[in-house]
Amino acid sequence: MFTGPPAVTTLFGIKNCDTIKKARRWLDDQDIEYHFHDLRVDGLTLEQINQWIEMSHWETLLNKRGTTWRKLDTTIKDTTNRDNVADLLLNNPAMIKRPILDHQGSITIGYAADIYKTIFIK
Repeated sequence: MFTGPPAVTTLFGIKNCDTIKKARRWLDDQDIEYHFHDLRVDGLTLEQINQWIEMSHWETLLNKRGTTWRKLDTTIKDTTNRDNVADLLLNNPAMIKRPILDHQGSITIGYAADIYKTIFIK
């Protein structure tokens, strides 16, 4: 059970993603208030992506295991780097590793119950 003060928490992802469903279920089971931001429905800005890159690492943010990445032309894959990844992610939000949990200005990329416990359960 969440025992800390209320905080602004946003979970970024895609509604039908299985990992998002697990993260949302965990947050709901702990009665943690959060806002869900669907990357496809609610959109995303280049500024937001660049902020995430600055807070983590561009290769952590880029989901190379998904279908969208695998379907890309090899030339694009081979030339993707820190300087051009934000535009690629803006145009292909399914290539963003999910979920991105923004809690009190810090982000966590991906879902693991143990990590979420360290964030929320005091």
